[in-house]
Amino acid sequence: MEVKRASAEGPLISGFSGRGFRVDEGVYEGLLISPERADGWSPPPIAELSEVDLAPLLALDPKPEFLLLGTGATLVRPPRALTAALGAKGIGVEAMDSRAAARAWGVLRAELRWIAGALYPLD
Repeated sequence: MEVKRASAEGPLISGFSGRGFRVDEGVYEGLLISPERADGWSPPPIAELSEVDLAPLLALDPKPEFLLLGTGATLVRPPRALTAALGAKGIGVEAMDSRAAARAWGVLRAELRWIAGALYPLD
């Protein structure tokens, strides 16, 4: 029996490399990813993460359903001010470790979900 996965258009996280993520032909240690593009990212410490750091993702039109936040090797709760600010814009935040976020990206995009991702390096 052959199983075929549906795939959405746009960047696909295909694996891990060192501290980073393999996306199409590139490797990114920190990653901002949307259905339209993937970019390297030098994130601040998680406690200092703000809307400014996520500006390219928040500028998506239409806005993403939610932000998939990969917080590195382990789950770290994002700042409450950030989740409140994004919530006020109608954007939820789903935080998890970065490996789980990378796997979730593929599943959610295969479902054609319009999401955005910010993934901290795999420390």
